[in-house]
Amino acid sequence: MFATPIGRLRFVGVLEAISFLVLLLIAMPLKYWADIPEAVTVVGGAHGVLFILYLLTIANALFTRDLTFFKSVLAVIAAFLPFGPLLLDRKMLR
Repeated sequence: MFATPIGRLRFVGVLEAISFLVLLLIAMPLKYWADIPEAVTVVGGAHGVLFILYLLTIANALFTRDLTFFKSVLAVIAAFLPFGPLLLDRKMLR
């Protein structure tokens, strides 16, 4: 799975999507409803690192020519949508 740029992209995409969902569905409600702002600080930092790693793996797959420019643009757009990297993986990267 990690041997190819696409395999790494798929793996990091799943991690990034999960971190985004945890941020939106768990950390944000804890911040605003339970008055625990530390949840957003911790999860938000982890999500930020995974987001940057996801963008780097997209660039790696593009530069090794395992991913077309069009699919790279779609992958970047998917990073901003909940479930986006998961849908991208299911529809385009297999």
